[in-house]
Amino acid sequence: MRRGFTVPNLRQLEYLVAVADTRHFRRAAERTNTTQPTLSEQLKALEERLGAQLVERGNSRVVITAVGSEVVEIARRMLRDAQEIRSISSGANGLTGLLRLALPQTIGPYVFKHAAPLIQKTYPGLQLSVREDMAQNLPRGLEDGQHDVIVSPAPLRGADIVTVPLFREPLWLTVSADHALARQRQVRLEDIRGQDVLALAQGHHLHEAVRSLCTEAGARLRYDFEGTSLDMLREMVIMGWGITFMPGLYAARELANDPAIRVLRLQDRPVYRTILMGWRKASARQAAFLEMAEFFKSVAKSIPELSRPEVATAD
Repeated sequence: MRRGFTVPNLRQLEYLVAVADTRHFRRAAERTNTTQPTLSEQLKALEERLGAQLVERGNSRVVITAVGSEVVEIARRMLRDAQEIRSISSGANGLTGLLRLALPQTIGPYVFKHAAPLIQKTYPGLQLSVREDMAQNLPRGLEDGQHDVIVSPAPLRGADIVTVPLFREPLWLTVSADHALARQRQVRLEDIRGQDVLALAQGHHLHEAVRSLCTEAGARLRYDFEGTSLDMLREMVIMGWGITFMPGLYAARELANDPAIRVLRLQDRPVYRTILMGWRKASARQAAFLEMAEFFKSVAKSIPELSRPEVATAD
């Protein structure tokens, strides 16, 4: 029986949220940079403090109880608010202090290598924390307070998310070197009619973009072969399982010197995806995040694959 109530500390709440997200004690410990015994001990202390079981511990799985689920949602808000307080105090003078940026794996390596040196030079007081994740996971991480700012392909949905277009990234038609289209001097969208087209698995932003192009052109999107990464798509194309559309930044870096691949531009119209920056509408650092968006727009203009007229920086 409880003799009194004391407010849980933020670290305990962080452990609880990590367990709820991963459903695994070891992965939760890795995510929070602690040891599994420490995490388990702190969760037990939290349950004793609240006088309620939050987590059911089984041999093969972790289950969050009904009470635990309610506490997790409150904990997310408390952690988000605490981070907002830290952000306000550390970033009161613009782009200074800690800023947690998250980008998808299909964009991060190819944009950030251009941005990183300029960020250090332009904003010496900024402590930038960068995380890569799948694009479909980024909005939830933003809403939960794990990130301050995210970069993501459109659409970026969320009633509480502010979005700013950064740039348009071309999508290049990609075929094997021995494919019939590889020998054509000019390729139009109608030329892929009836072709087997490969894409990343459903749920990826790129899957939706490729599916839309297939519908427009009368091509067949293959659901029996779905890539889990751009590198996997590349190998499937080389093996002759189909053709695909690759993001321009990836294609320029990874495919340009591959003799087994041909990267083609459609002659009749440009095909591209819009890349956005987003942050929480309730954040007190709106002006700083807008400044960061303008910075990334300027970086995009310096990247050759994004500076062609047909894929000009987004308005």
